[in-house]
Amino acid sequence: MNLTMPSLGESVLEGTITKWLVREGDFVTRGQAVVSVATDKADTEVPSPEAGRIVRILAKEDATLKVGEILCEIDTNATEGAPAPKAEAAPAPKAEAAAPPPASPAVRKAALEQGVDLATVEGSGERGRVTKEDVLRAAQGSAAPQAAPAPAAAPAPAPAYVPAAPSGTTLFQGGELPVPNVGFRAYKVPPYRPQPGDKVVPFTRRRRLTADHMVYSKLTAPHVMTVAEVDLHRVTKLREANKDRYRKEGVPLTVLSFVCAAAVRALREYPTMNARVLEDSYVVLKDINLGVAVDAPEGLVVPNIKRADLLSLRGLAKAIDEVARRARDGKITADDLANGSFSVSNPGLKGNLFGGAIIAQPNVGILRMGEIQKRVVVVEGPDGDDQMVIRPVMYVALSYDHRIIDGVLANSFLWRFVEILEKAEFEV
Repeated sequence: MNLTMPSLGESVLEGTITKWLVREGDFVTRGQAVVSVATDKADTEVPSPEAGRIVRILAKEDATLKVGEILCEIDTNATEGAPAPKAEAAPAPKAEAAAPPPASPAVRKAALEQGVDLATVEGSGERGRVTKEDVLRAAQGSAAPQAAPAPAAAPAPAPAYVPAAPSGTTLFQGGELPVPNVGFRAYKVPPYRPQPGDKVVPFTRRRRLTADHMVYSKLTAPHVMTVAEVDLHRVTKLREANKDRYRKEGVPLTVLSFVCAAAVRALREYPTMNARVLEDSYVVLKDINLGVAVDAPEGLVVPNIKRADLLSLRGLAKAIDEVARRARDGKITADDLANGSFSVSNPGLKGNLFGGAIIAQPNVGILRMGEIQKRVVVVEGPDGDDQMVIRPVMYVALSYDHRIIDGVLANSFLWRFVEILEKAEFEV
């Protein structure tokens, strides 16, 4: 049988072979991981659908294959322990024009956008791989030469700024300055000059994808941040009373579980926060697929819990633990990362009063937790008088996309989220 490149998630049309986990002649069992494949969404191990012997490996490492193309041949009639037959020599390839160098899906997309033929690009990456920087250099090198500039006129006083025009240009008194649509070509970073003791750390594939995503999000969505203070007195008491019982059942009951439960309840009441922006419209999404940021060994990932609003507090706590464990073990799939509709970020316990997170595209909002600290707060006493007490307090910051989310909606959502947490009316 032929083992082919599987579909690795919605909108994933191809994958890059990162490492073969078997060799020709090896016997594999059903479900055994055969090859590691990287996509723009996640790294995945492809299992063997049947037991058998690997007869021939047809896809080399670093090669990019479309879904359905053959990875290797497996002899399902072979038995473990039997000597492996000599593999027949593969027919000599026909003479062809030089194939384009290995390139990831993200690089292919960049080449398409820049109008660059990958076959003409010299790769500077590992094993000759073409990087995004190679494509951008090729695009700049192929640009038509510009005419020599006219002699500069006498310097004029600095123009006063006025608001941007609808045409997409920034207007100044006495003229207009076009705003570039791609990149930051008007500014050039000074070249790096190595110094003794410096250490150059190449971007990993995960870091490159994260960088591309973050830059795209900041350029695309006008981020606005609003911050609220949460008194976690009741949540903390509820957690302390039930965490041991949950632990015995193998479910960690964390403050993050309560935060996620409050977030999905507030999203149900303010559904526009659970949306995505299209070209000239937006879609209010039916399902709440809650993304939870997890610090994995290769970098931050945001797997999401499908239809999180249908889960109980126990169900959410279990689901959060499962996706976090899979992320740390490198078992996150492309489907885990696809179709998220809103995200919660928990950066950790140290040095994190509050901060504004970058929205995970194509969502319109992300909620970032701060550190829980004991502070003096003013509460209303039994007789209606004000009293100062010490409570566990946390700041939460909501980043939202101002293209469709206005301040009134964002603040209403955040106020309701805080109210749900402070009342702590959860079924445990």
